[in-house]
Amino acid sequence: MNLITVSVHLPMSAEDVWGYFTQPEHVTNWNFASPDWCCPHAEAELKVGGRYVYRMEAKDGSFGFDLGATYHQYEPPIRSEARLDDNRLVRVELKPDEAGVWLKQSFEPENVHPESLQQQGWQAILDSFQAYAMSQRK
Repeated sequence: MNLITVSVHLPMSAEDVWGYFTQPEHVTNWNFASPDWCCPHAEAELKVGGRYVYRMEAKDGSFGFDLGATYHQYEPPIRSEARLDDNRLVRVELKPDEAGVWLKQSFEPENVHPESLQQQGWQAILDSFQAYAMSQRK
């Protein structure tokens, strides 16, 4: 299985990172790759067998889609694995270190776009997450 991995480091607890990354009220604030996109709706049933669905849209209304998946592993605040609706694997792992926590997200690429483009897009979303999480620090 060929997985692409993107990551960010945050100087905060794994519990805080996990909450910002998984709770729908936070997801809608960061789940987009560029400022001309948004995530107007997110829902998540955070458990094994539970689903998440994130609505991603261009702000101008020209395009949008739902990203849905079902968890088959859910161990907060350490890791989760889910299968997207198109059966691709997505894995999230948190690795604490002395300065905070690494969030690593690995995913199976789809066959439409170049893998480098997919990696850039997923990294941009994770960078958006990092900026949002840092803005929430107490």
